Amino acid sequence: MTEATSRRCRRGPATAETVDALHEDFDALWEAAAFVPEADRMAFTLAVMEAAGNVVVHAVPAAEAPIQLEVDLAAGPHRLEAMIYEIGAAPAEVDLGRAMAEEHLESGRGLALIQALVSRVVFERRGDTNVWELSRECGPEAP
Repeated sequence: MTEATSRRCRRGPATAETVDALHEDFDALWEAAAFVPEADRMAFTLAVMEAAGNVVVHAVPAAEAPIQLEVDLAAGPHRLEAMIYEIGAAPAEVDLGRAMAEEHLESGRGLALIQALVSRVVFERRGDTNVWELSRECGPEAP
């Protein structure tokens, strides 16, 4: 992760309640990182919320223990970053090269939305955890 002005972290069961609680973390993050333009805040927040929500809906436990969701957020002067961990999830296949799903299809639209809202998306397996890395370049010099 980048050298950040502000960081927030949340860990809990992979449930809608944990995802909803992320709004509090974003409120605190943006309060501490008031320099981040509103458009970048909205895009990044939506991408992270979509990714975290996808964990709740699509992640499959690797064992009988429930999946844990951890979201680490960082805001720096030129970059916003999120690490999203699906702890205890079965290995998943995510096709980041997949084109935007057709309008009438439900499957695949969330990933396409995430990719449209951030500068970089990485998905990989680390031990017993699926890890998402999202980053968005921000500020006046951002592409």
